[in-house]
Amino acid sequence: MDERDQKALDDIEEYGCHVLNVMEGDGEPSFTYSIGINKQQNKPDVLIMGLKSELAHSMANNYKNRLLEGEVFEPGKYYSDFLGDFDVCFVKVAKRHFEEYFGWGLWLHDGDDFEVLQMIWPTTDGVWPWNENKSDYYKWAQPILNDDGLLKEI
Repeated sequence: MDERDQKALDDIEEYGCHVLNVMEGDGEPSFTYSIGINKQQNKPDVLIMGLKSELAHSMANNYKNRLLEGEVFEPGKYYSDFLGDFDVCFVKVAKRHFEEYFGWGLWLHDGDDFEVLQMIWPTTDGVWPWNENKSDYYKWAQPILNDDGLLKEI
């Protein structure tokens, strides 16, 4: 085990999760995800695509803290107080995306026996991924990693 592995385990023990920020690259958007929530609370970890790492990191910690306070997040429902005055919603990430996006989660769980919810955010104009007038950038920045890659209006 190297220092980074130990830091992740220490963060999970001390804070209830470890948050990883993955930089944009090779035509893929940046993303942020947690590990350890599933192990500590038996609740899904969280993934946030396409937002600046500082903002996404704080949103992941907010998610973890709200779970610790007893809140439950269900796919397809709207929730406030993650992103200013904008609501967010969640979808369950399909297992077929785990290898590409959750290497540290696979390491921590020694396989894919864990759950992740993707936090879906609207644009500042209130456009959601299921709206017809979404920009090409928005489609690129926030791919939907559920079973079919599509969202219908929630």
